[in-house]
Amino acid sequence: MEAYKEEFIRFMTDAGALQFGSFTLKSGRQSPFFVNTGAYVTGAHLKKLASFYARAIREHYGTDFDVLFGPAYKGIPLAVSCAEALYELYGAKIRYASNRKEIKDHGDAGILLGAPLRDGDRVVIIEDVTTSGASMAETVPILRAQAQVEILGLMVSLNRQEKGRESDLSALDEIQKTYGFAAHAIVTMREVIESVPLTEDIRTAIDTYYRTYGAAS
Repeated sequence: MEAYKEEFIRFMTDAGALQFGSFTLKSGRQSPFFVNTGAYVTGAHLKKLASFYARAIREHYGTDFDVLFGPAYKGIPLAVSCAEALYELYGAKIRYASNRKEIKDHGDAGILLGAPLRDGDRVVIIEDVTTSGASMAETVPILRAQAQVEILGLMVSLNRQEKGRESDLSALDEIQKTYGFAAHAIVTMREVIESVPLTEDIRTAIDTYYRTYGAAS
């Protein structure tokens, strides 16, 4: 495993963003672990988090693209801070954009925050984590309604490696099959399990969870 991935796993646990216990997910599943980027509450947290995302984005998508799009709400600070990190680390002048949950009809009107989308823009979507891929069903139509953009792919913090909404493929693999663009994570749950000391009860709960929800790939 690359050194920056091991560093990221330590960062997640130290910040309390990666937790173990019993959690109800947006998908309705009861999970023995949970990732919440809302735990990154300081400027120091966001700066460091953005640097990990920037490294992973550069590894998978390069820096020759136009817009980093963060779906509301958690994607908004991710897009802003990561656009800054991409410039600071690699000199990449990438615009950021996010959506509003409600369309604004006055002043800075419309559904988007940040940069407007233009025909031909190459876009990378940034999110915290996706369990079932449901968020892409909301995000992709918003992007494609604004302009004729090319979506290069999605970057999340953790690949939970569990089946998506429509098949036994992982949510990230299902996104790639459904929408035709790549989906990557900074680390996988398998890498986390290999790196983090866990109690026997938690390991048993994770094994049980993956027997039900584990992805085919």
